[in-house]
Amino acid sequence: MRSAGALHRLLDALPVFEGDERIAVRFTLVPGSAFDVDALAALERSGARTVGWEQARAREHDLILTASPKGALRVLSGPRVVMPHGAGFNKALSEEGSPHLPSGLDPHYLLADGEPWADLHALAHGEQLDRLTEHCPAAAARASVVGDPTLDRLLGSLAHREGFRAALGTGERRLIVLTSTWGPESLLARRPDLPRELLGRLPHDAYQLGLILHPNEHSRTGTFDLARRLAPALAAGLVLAGPHEEWAALLVAADAVVTDHGSTALYAAALGRPVIGAYDGGSELIPGSPMADMLASAPLLAEGLPAALRAAEAQDTRRFADAAFARQGESLRRLRSELYRLLGLRPPTAPVAPHPLPRPAAAPRRPAAFAVRTQVSGRRIGVERFPPYTSEAVRHLAAELPEADTRHTQTAAVLWRRARSAAPAPHSSAWTAAGWTERILDDAPACRTAAALLTPERVLVRHRSAGPLSVRVEPCLAAGRVLRADPAAVVSAIHAWLAEAPQVTPPVTLLCDTGPLTVRVRLAPADEADLAYEL
Repeated sequence: MRSAGALHRLLDALPVFEGDERIAVRFTLVPGSAFDVDALAALERSGARTVGWEQARAREHDLILTASPKGALRVLSGPRVVMPHGAGFNKALSEEGSPHLPSGLDPHYLLADGEPWADLHALAHGEQLDRLTEHCPAAAARASVVGDPTLDRLLGSLAHREGFRAALGTGERRLIVLTSTWGPESLLARRPDLPRELLGRLPHDAYQLGLILHPNEHSRTGTFDLARRLAPALAAGLVLAGPHEEWAALLVAADAVVTDHGSTALYAAALGRPVIGAYDGGSELIPGSPMADMLASAPLLAEGLPAALRAAEAQDTRRFADAAFARQGESLRRLRSELYRLLGLRPPTAPVAPHPLPRPAAAPRRPAAFAVRTQVSGRRIGVERFPPYTSEAVRHLAAELPEADTRHTQTAAVLWRRARSAAPAPHSSAWTAAGWTERILDDAPACRTAAALLTPERVLVRHRSAGPLSVRVEPCLAAGRVLRADPAAVVSAIHAWLAEAPQVTPPVTLLCDTGPLTVRVRLAPADEADLAYEL
């Protein structure tokens, strides 16, 4: 392996050896890549065994498996197999090899002294074989179309989509995923503020935004700097996928993808996800490649996300993926047959299947402050919430205590707190909902409404004019599913309604439109159980 990206491709293929005690797998880091920083760390997390490069050079190996043709692999002794480390060959890099050829098809990397050094090129589609035949016929003579193990992992994980969305806290929102490759023509290189900009324009209760970066970008920038650069977007709820497995889970969970010319979007297309183009042009994209054809047909982000999304949903993206992926669902079986042929062994008789993707490790940060736009029409209130930095026209600021920044809590018209879910410690002190809301109105002159979110369906609201109110938020029932709105959004709706109907005496029932949900909200004079609820 030369990089974390290449390593991840190998890990997706290694189930071919499962259950075979005759096989021992060892990894070595091929020197020379600028993106090798994360590879050994990823191996350490996996528990795999490694050997040093000099030790690997000194040994004879029964099989050498790589997902990159670059580096000094030809000095290793043993049958060599090259797999692609992306969805086909869609990019050319001017500073490497032949400037107009993708490295996976470039004789500069595939030949040594005019002869192919790999014994097998395991390809994902016949189109790749045709292009390899055109550019390097000697290597094509040793190629076989086996399919794509990474795609088969995604396809095999579709049944886990609801679980992935639950882990991400997506709910009924539309999950839009940005995909950015690496290099100067990548989406994030050209538009580094795009995640922040989109979050500032998309209502939080209607949309969730995710970001998939190429593993090379994770390696080049590092976790610390990525978190620093993306801090405003992360605070607003951006989902930043990890470079191994989590990116694939995010695609399974996604509702649509916004992409540059990186091949990740072809995996989304294979899942049937709508694709929106955000590539501004350049020299890297190979004309006539599956990625180029898809971008030529895709609606453009420049048209505005809502319009582009409607246009993208009217297209069937699978036809573009069909030009990049063949043998879908068969890759591990076919790859195992080829590898055991080179090993000179009979393969195990047990069927081989891809591992389902794990759930995303952690939910994104929950925003602690919102700029809120409301529309009151009688007893129906529409609520749209944005990050505080939004340029959208809004009506008030709402913030969560104690999580929100002081500059927001000092100016917010609405302040809320969520009740703790863990059992109190043996020696503890706790506010009641009544005591806390009263104290907040005393201590925060700008605040007009304080709310204690007791449960997802139960809230105590204290308004400066209307006093304390018990609020019940009814969940929606749709097609056998229970759907809940964020009670903090409902509090902003109540705040807006009370400002326009101060003389109305509860009990009263309101309708709150937040994102895709309309929930019924019942207001009544505060009851003792809510007032005494421990926060």
